Order: sequence, then C-alpha cells, then structure tokens
Amino acid sequence: MEWVFDGGRPCLDLVNTRRARHAEGVELLTGPDALAEWLGLAGFTAGSVTAGNVLAAKALREAVDRVLLAELPRRRDVDLLNTAAAAAPAPPARLAFGDGGLRREVPAPPDPVATAFAALAADAIDLVTSDASIRICAADDCGLRFSDASPRRNRQWCSMSRCGNRAKARAHYARLHPHAP
Repeated sequence: MEWVFDGGRPCLDLVNTRRARHAEGVELLTGPDALAEWLGLAGFTAGSVTAGNVLAAKALREAVDRVLLAELPRRRDVDLLNTAAAAAPAPPARLAFGDGGLRREVPAPPDPVATAFAALAADAIDLVTSDASIRICAADDCGLRFSDASPRRNRQWCSMSRCGNRAKARAHYARLHPHAP
C-alpha cells in the first residue's frame, strides 16, 4: 500500500485515506491490517485493530472531511468529532529514572486505537478553529486535502514533487507542442 502523508496535519492524512474522491473513490482502509499499518506509519500505536475500528475510522474520516470543507457543518459530524476527541485521551507523560537522570516516559494507553482516534479528532478540532486554509489539490486526477499554510494561502497542489511536478511538466509540454492532442 502506498500511503501519502502530504496533508500537513494528521487529520487530513486520515481524510486522504480515501483517494480519487472526484471520481468513484478508492478506499485504502480496506481492513484491520491496512488501518493498523496506516496508524503505525502516522505515528500512532495501533495495538489490536478490529473490523469495528475500521468502520469507526471511516466514519471519523468522513466527518472530518465534511466539517473541514463545509460552510455550516452538520451537527452529527460535530458531535462525532467531539465524542471521539473525548473518548480516550492519551495518558499523561511521567518522569522516570533512566541512564544518568530523569527522562520523559509516556505509558501505553489502554486502548491505543481509540487514543489515536481521539488525537485525530482533536487535531481536526484544532484545524477547523484555526486560520489555516484547507484546500483540495488542483490536479485533475488527485483530490487530496491539505492544509495551506503558505504566506499568501495560494498553494495549489498537495505535493510539489508529485502533482505540482506533473502539472508543470504538462504545461511545459503544451508550450513546446501547442498542436498535440
């Protein structure tokens, strides 16, 4: 599976687990193994992932997408985000004695998947209440969501190395071959 983490925020990277939204869509969270892999690569402790967790992740993902892009979000999406954010806060860090001094230690959460969902929901809440601009990649064949933190808020592509490069290559080809099909 090729995971892309170009959203700029963890909650947008979750939203981007559904690709090609402009077309029929491609689902990347195909089962517990796929969700566990994504959570691990996104920096979360996955633990044991169930089919129910996959359904919950998809529901959270779609609620995040609708809340971030809607002018007036639906109450049930807001409620889902609030419930997920409050469901399993991460355990607080604690001090532990280590080699030659104190070190920071974060204990494993009792339900790592719920804790990951709580962090993703909290990130979405932070994002929707910030002054960041949420954009959809301008490439015709992409549709990934990303946070535009550029100074002028005019970023067009989810990734300059992927979609931006392809768009510039197409424009260059069109200039060199104006009558090509």
